[in-house]
Amino acid sequence: QVQLVESGGGSVQAGGSLRLSCAASGNIFRINTMDWYRQAPGKQRELVARITSTSSTNYADSVKGRFTISRDNAKNTVHLQMNSLKPEDTAVYYCNAYVQTTRLTWDNYWGQGTQVTVSS
Repeated sequence: QVQLVESGGGSVQAGGSLRLSCAASGNIFRINTMDWYRQAPGKQRELVARITSTSSTNYADSVKGRFTISRDNAKNTVHLQMNSLKPEDTAVYYCNAYVQTTRLTWDNYWGQGTQVTVSS
């Protein structure tokens, strides 16, 4: 099994910054994509940012230019640098990783979620 442990969430004033981190551990053969999702109250869960195994990135339109996703393959870690935060960014943020655990087995794993609150 695989565990994803997140850190870095908290409360910040609009315009501020936070850096989220997610470290994967366990029976990891290879990690393909690593993603950050978020879910605001009363809203659907949405994909915020994705980084592939070759470090190609994709972002939701709402965060382009403000958020940066990166990964450290040696540490099985993904980060989300969040700048110029807005109240609309308030949500629970979840790390997700598409992990190969055997030659033939791939699964998605989720972090526990971390609250990000942006005040105006």
